[in-house]
This record gives sequence, structure tokens and C-alpha cells, in this order.
Amino acid sequence: MTDALIHLRSAGVSLLLSTAADRAVGVVHWGDDLGPLTAASAAAIATSAVEPRGGNSVDVPIHRALLPQLADGWLGRPGIEGSRPDGSAFSPLFRTISATLDGSEASGFHEAGAATVLVAAEDPDAGLRAETTIAMTPQGLIRIATTLTNTGSDDFILEGLQHCLPIPLDAGEILDFAGRWGLERSPQRTPIGTGTHLRENRRGRTGPDSAYVMHAGTPGFSFQQGEIWAAHLAWSGNHRHYVERLANGFGVIGAGELLLPGEGRLHPGESYTSPDLYANHAHGLDAVAHRFHRLVREDLHPLPTDRPVTLNVWEAVEFDHRIGKLLELAEIAASLGVERYVLDDGWFGSRRDSTSGLGDWTVSPDAWPQGLHPLVDRVRSLGMQFGLWFEPEMINEDSDLARAHPDWIMAPGDRMPLTWRHQQVLNLAIPAAWEHILGAITAIVEEYHLDYIKWDHNRDLIESATRSTGAAATHAQTLAVYRMMDALNERFPDLEIESCSSGGSRVDLGVIKRCSRIWVSDCIDSLERQTMNRWTAQLLPLEFLGSHIASSPSKTTGRRHSLSFRAATAIFGHLGIEWDITETTQEERSQLAEWIAFYKEHRDLLFRGDLVRTDRAEDSLQVGGVVSPDRSEALFSIVAMHHSPLSPRGMVRLAGTGPGPQLPRPPHSHWRGARRTGPAPVVRGAGRRHRAARVGPDGVGPAQPLPVPGAGPRAPAHRGRLTATGRCSTHSAPSINPTEPIHPHINTERTQCRQRLQRCGRVTNRTSHRSPTFRWRWRSSRPRRSDSSSSSSAR
Repeated sequence: MTDALIHLRSAGVSLLLSTAADRAVGVVHWGDDLGPLTAASAAAIATSAVEPRGGNSVDVPIHRALLPQLADGWLGRPGIEGSRPDGSAFSPLFRTISATLDGSEASGFHEAGAATVLVAAEDPDAGLRAETTIAMTPQGLIRIATTLTNTGSDDFILEGLQHCLPIPLDAGEILDFAGRWGLERSPQRTPIGTGTHLRENRRGRTGPDSAYVMHAGTPGFSFQQGEIWAAHLAWSGNHRHYVERLANGFGVIGAGELLLPGEGRLHPGESYTSPDLYANHAHGLDAVAHRFHRLVREDLHPLPTDRPVTLNVWEAVEFDHRIGKLLELAEIAASLGVERYVLDDGWFGSRRDSTSGLGDWTVSPDAWPQGLHPLVDRVRSLGMQFGLWFEPEMINEDSDLARAHPDWIMAPGDRMPLTWRHQQVLNLAIPAAWEHILGAITAIVEEYHLDYIKWDHNRDLIESATRSTGAAATHAQTLAVYRMMDALNERFPDLEIESCSSGGSRVDLGVIKRCSRIWVSDCIDSLERQTMNRWTAQLLPLEFLGSHIASSPSKTTGRRHSLSFRAATAIFGHLGIEWDITETTQEERSQLAEWIAFYKEHRDLLFRGDLVRTDRAEDSLQVGGVVSPDRSEALFSIVAMHHSPLSPRGMVRLAGTGPGPQLPRPPHSHWRGARRTGPAPVVRGAGRRHRAARVGPDGVGPAQPLPVPGAGPRAPAHRGRLTATGRCSTHSAPSINPTEPIHPHINTERTQCRQRLQRCGRVTNRTSHRSPTFRWRWRSSRPRRSDSSSSSSAR
């Protein structure tokens, strides 16, 4: 073939690829848009990108390929790891044999926008062929996947296949994520040094401690600042993400599936296709998130913005399925404006607790002698959708299915793995098991016309193997789960599936192609959810984040929070309720109804706007919100996360609302005043657990003046409106003068209440938290443009 340079450009990003007959496809440039190139300028850039030889190194410049190889002198992690049974072919030398651009042969120089390049390469001596797809999406993301085929006469044992892209020396810091059950996606930062920062996931599902999105950026990069190169693997099984810098200064960021022994064995003629790697370049973490959000909203899984308010009854009844209580919950929920009712675990088989019944997906005649129809019919008559909990990949040893098919349980042989929540893993890679579970779910969906499935997954896949052979089967299990979700989506186009996975343990772009919602965490403590929702949104838009108003005290932490704080946290996501609302007071129900109405009024903005998160060196206040695509309106939340040693805490800047290259807006001087709108958040105090005493006046936070730029008697002509809501915890709702700057004022003596927006904050240690929260909404006086891409119909 003829050598080619292919320049892909979209949304401010350039990818310049090099394909040469004697080499594998390589990356000349990935980063900021280079602008239109000519053949001469592209060749000059390719020449300048060749690294000089270092001391005591190979005698030719090292080629940096998407699948780097030892044969090119690459001393880091190779793109393909494996060998023949006798150990040969461990170092293949792939040479490009063809390249196409959107299906047409590519040679010489090509300039394109969002397009797809397919490069075929082979090593006849090693008996391997690789076809790599490199796509520039309209959102400026790079999607990469490779199909590796064994063209030899004996088996090839693939141990790993991972793509990587170059990052410059300017990238000096890593941001990825850690976590655990109940505290998923906790951010962590690491300087980039010589060597490999490797994050491996061996849980068989994405995991609460997965790297999630691996970022490498200029030191100190933040939500609004810094150049960032990021990678995410769209895969729900075992995987690895890494950043690597060699002693010669070459740096890469990459990811790939983590294959267990034997999972990559390719018989002659067989192929392995890697999961999609998404590479994301932008300036600021918000811009990285925007690219992912637009990809999901426009390509992977578009959703209407009228996401239904959901009641899940788990925390209200758990396994106690009494029809009277469940009907009462439905009546109250409908009166509050709830639009979807979900019956959780306990409706099937012998499932009266967590020790038995998993796998027997038929309605229990003991708990439901008339079937689910009395509940389903009443829920539907109240105008709500109906959803049901399943855990299709799991099985209790005490179940009819386990007794009939013990060979369907994943195990490394005759020895059973340790139980986890009293359950084992059902091997859906066995065709008969897959058909049985799909048939059982289909029968329930058809009989009750389900609108929604809460798909849970409450244990990791440790020792996950086909019992008859003892061979690892995590890869096959992940593909089987995808096939089952795909089959259900095809059979029931209006059915929505939530990826619950014990709360946030399977969150990735692989599962989100198939699921309309994820459960962020089993911890619904509003203080913890502020952080978890904030960082889960680094990958997924808010409409996918299951975010519920929970009970107080929290079931997981024991903290008490006001209803207003719980609700103001939950509305920045797909709103629901996880609370025994039969025990609520009339005042609480009134507040719930107001918050639900507020959510319905603003969910179009929440689920089509751009997420913005404000950088603050003083971190006690967490500021974030959503700005509409046409910049005509915005909704912000300001939350005191902890008690600050500073008083005052300074002016709060609302990112994304002023002029700038990312989010152009009318200048701040066009804002004028504020007025209260929507339900006023009531921020009440909270005692510690076990009746411990509350803190005294010295625990109340300091005064924090927050003037609105341009407000006051001398404000210029009105061009827009910034609105805020709030309430003091000890006084009635304040009135707000539209021409007066907003001062969230804290009265440490708690004896007076000025007629301004009030704020009280308190921390009584880790078991109790009083957090103030305010919402600001900006509206432009300009008429809004219609959005033809939004849909008002239910999915």
C-alpha cells in the first residue's frame, strides 16, 4: 500500500494518523485542533513529531503506535501480549496492508471531519491479523477497537490487548478514582513519574473502586482550567487503565480488557474483538465531561428529558411485602406527583430474606396469592408506571434452580466459591442457563407489562469459572449479560433497564448503551451523594444518575439531614424517593410535592444543559449547576460541605455563566438582583445518633457575604435574571429585595433574622450534618430557541 497521513478534526480536536506499509498505524498528533492542513504541512508536522534518538537506544526513532510493539523498540507495555503454546510469536511485528477512510481506500494525505478509519495489519510469521477501527466522533472523542484474528495453524494464547495514545511531557498529573461500597468514585490525584500508573479491576464488573475515567493533565488541572487527556474503556468486566512514562520521556494513556488465563485462547481462524476505548481531549474537567455527555445523549443512548419521578419501596418495606402497606405507598406517591412505582426484592420464589430464592423468577404464591395484579392494577389506575427488581446473574444455593442445575453455578470445579450476600453467580455463558433466565424475565414483563427493570448485581465475580471445566468465564459472562439486555431491549422497546449493581458498581459506557439509568450508590446520605453524584457525572449526564430523596436518619451513615437538603441534592439527577412515605407528616408531604413539581418544571434544563462545576481554592463550599445550551438560563446549587476556618468565605463565582471560549454568556454586569422561586429549602438542625447532644452556637458557620455582580440600585438595564432560593433553619422564609445583593447571612447568636436570604450550617462530627443549600437560576430576557432534538414523549 501507499503511505498515508489522515487528519481527522471535530469539535476542536485533531487526530493525525500515520499509516505506512512497514509499520503499524501510529499517532502523530492528538490534541488541540491543528486547523486545516495541506499535504505539505501534515508531512512537516509528522517530521517534527519524530523523537530524536536518546543515548544507548535502538538505532532508529521509536514508532509510537496505537498498539505499540516490542519490535519497534517500545519498552513499555506492548499493545498485544500473548504467544503460541510453545512460547513463540510473543513479539509480533505488524505491518499495515490497507487503510480506508469511511470505506474508501486511503493513500497520500486526507483531510476529514468526524470520520472512521479502518486499518488492517498483519504479521504472517506470527500468524496474526489485526483490524483496527479509529473513529473521530462529532463530539471530538476518539473511539478505538481492534479485532485480532489467529491466521496460524495452532492456538494463539492472547493475554492482553490494550490501545494507547501519546501524551506530552506537559501532562504531569493523574486524576482517577477509588472507592468502596457506599462511597463510590472517590477522586484521587497522583503525579506522573517514570514508570507505570496501573489500575486493574478484577471484580468481574466495573467495581466501586474502578479507575472510571483516567485523566492525565497539566499539573493542577481543574474543572475549568488545564489541558487534559483522558481515557475510558466501555466494558463492564475486568479491565485495566494506565498512564505510562518511559525513561526516554515518551508518555501514553491507555486501557484494555484484563483477560483471565485462558479467556483469550484463539483457535485457528478465531477472533477476539476488544472493547471500545474512548479517548477524550479537552481543557478543564467540565469540558471533558461535556464531550462524554454529548456522546451519550446524541449517539449511545438518547433519552427524553421528562424522566419520570420514581418511588422505590425497598427502604419502606424491604422483604415485608404486605399488600396494604404497598397500596398505601402507591396512593401517597401518586398524590405527591410520583410517576413510576418500583417493587424491589422479595416478590418471587422463597425470597423472604436474602438467603434463598434467587434464580426462581416466578411470583411467590405465599407472598402474592393473587399474583402482582392487585398492586400493578392499582398503580396503573393512579397514573404511574410499574417496575420490578431482578438480579438475573445471581443464584442462591437454596433455590429450586440451584437444586435442579447445580452445574449452572460458577465455580472453579467441585469446590464452591465463598458466598457473598448468601449468593453465587449464575453462569449465563451456558446457553441453556441464558435461555432459561431470559424466558423467565420475558414472561414476567409480558404478564405485567413492565415499564422498568431494576437490574441488580450484588456480588463480585471471584473464582468465576465454568464448573464442568474449571476454566475462567468472566469475559464470556460479560458478553452474555450484554446479549440478554440487548434481547430484552429488542423485544420490549419501551422497557427501561436500570444498572443497579449493589449501587454504582457497574457504571461504564458499555452498560449504558443498554441501560437508561444507573444507581449511583446504595448510600443515599445527601452529604455523601453530593460528592458521588458530582464525580459520577464526569462520565454520564445527569438524566442517567438515579438520585433519590431518602429517609432521615440515613440507613447507611446514621446522619440526619433536613428534607430540603435531601431534595436539593437529589434534583440534580434522575429524581426518586427511597423513604417510607407512609410515616411522613402533612408538612413533609407538602414539601415533597413542591420539590417534585420543581423538578418537573426544570428537568428539561437539567437534562439537556451543560454541567458546570466551579473551582474554589476554599473547598468548604461546593458549587455546581447546569447551564442551558443556548445560555438563556442556568440552575445552580451551593452547598456547605463542612465548617470552614475562614470567615467570610469569599465571593462565589458561577462557572459557565460569563463570557469565555467554552461557555459564552452575557457579562455578569447584565445580572440584576434576585428573587425567590420554587420551594424554599428548609435547612433544619440534626442531633447525633443515639440521642447525643447537639453542638452549641459555636458550631454554627460564619457569615458569608455573597454579592451578585451588577446588583443594586445602580445596576444596568435588565437583560437577565438570577434567582435564588433559601431559608434559615430557625426562622421563617425571608423576603428578598430584587435590587439588593444576596448575603447568605449566618447569625451565630440565632436571636435575630434579617430580611435577607439566610444560611445556617453545622457539623457535629461524622454522624450528623446540617448543610445549607441554595439554588440560583439565571434567565435571559432573550427568547429561547427551540430544541428540535428534545423529545417530550416517554421512552
